[in-house]
Amino acid sequence: MQKLLEQLTGLHGPCGNEQPVSKWIRDYVTSLADEVRVDALGNVFATKKGAKPGPHVVITAHMDEVGFIAKKIENNGLIRFEKLGGNDDRLLLTQKVQLRTKKGFLTGVIGSISAHYAKFDDAGKVRNHRQLYIDIGARDKAHALELGVEEGTPITWKPNMEYLGNESTGRFVGKGFDDRAGCAVIIKLLEEFDGAEFAGTITAIFTVQEEVGLRGAQVAARQVEADVAIALDTTAVSDTPEETMDASLAIGAGTGIKVLDFSLISHPAVRDALIHIADEKNIAYQKEIFPGIGTDGGAISLANNGIPTGVLSIPSRYAHSPVEVIDLGDLLATKELLKEFIMSLKQGVQFLFIEE
Repeated sequence: MQKLLEQLTGLHGPCGNEQPVSKWIRDYVTSLADEVRVDALGNVFATKKGAKPGPHVVITAHMDEVGFIAKKIENNGLIRFEKLGGNDDRLLLTQKVQLRTKKGFLTGVIGSISAHYAKFDDAGKVRNHRQLYIDIGARDKAHALELGVEEGTPITWKPNMEYLGNESTGRFVGKGFDDRAGCAVIIKLLEEFDGAEFAGTITAIFTVQEEVGLRGAQVAARQVEADVAIALDTTAVSDTPEETMDASLAIGAGTGIKVLDFSLISHPAVRDALIHIADEKNIAYQKEIFPGIGTDGGAISLANNGIPTGVLSIPSRYAHSPVEVIDLGDLLATKELLKEFIMSLKQGVQFLFIEE
């Protein structure tokens, strides 16, 4: 799982510019599925048929990551940028970024004034990202153009995955865990189902543009007729000492079983089935009620005539930053619960809103 996660987070794929991720996932899962295709928006579909009749289950995770896009090259070679997804202006200063040009990758930094100038500045001011700039070492605009930068060049945090502390912690720090971690779980599941017997059909959907309004999932969901769906995503924990934190979600406490967020009220039958299996199989979990987040599950649930949808959440600290943190135990608990859920499905199973 660690190697898979490192490969995925090392890929460059901000919202709307996920081509390297889409291609990598397509190529990787081709040998693990019966049918693989990429739609016009970039969503990757991998369908695997079970040995026995059963329901059609959709499992989904988004492949895009928050990032930026070059907007203007100043005469001195510094680059103005816009956001792709929900970046916090307070986190931007002096961070390393990676620009993907047609000539190759460039390393840049989001600039800031020297600490020596701080006494002449308003120390409490948070500058809007439109006041900031990226420095790629260019001497002037012509040099930046020569390096390959142009308006529209996609930008992400510089890839940087490693252990937090050391390997004894079982925790990783890096960029793009939201939601390459969910993609890794699905790919690992497909590997474990290679040759395994299960009932029904699995369609894994790796979506684009989640961070800018669940756009990929809205398009993808209309292309499948499913009996049940499980979305995978990271979720922001509340276990650090800031005054706004309520300690309702913690890293290392197991997978999150979604009850509610701003995009979805989880289908009660799906939610209860996940809880029952987790209890029965002794899989660590925590219930998630967090209106400050949304996932592709919200879009999937509204597709066609409505799809009973649940969400499994991978707890994360410092979301949408270059130093996101996740726990390997939570990642494995998410994979195990998803696997056990799929293995529990039999022909004729229904997830009814009203049980007779």
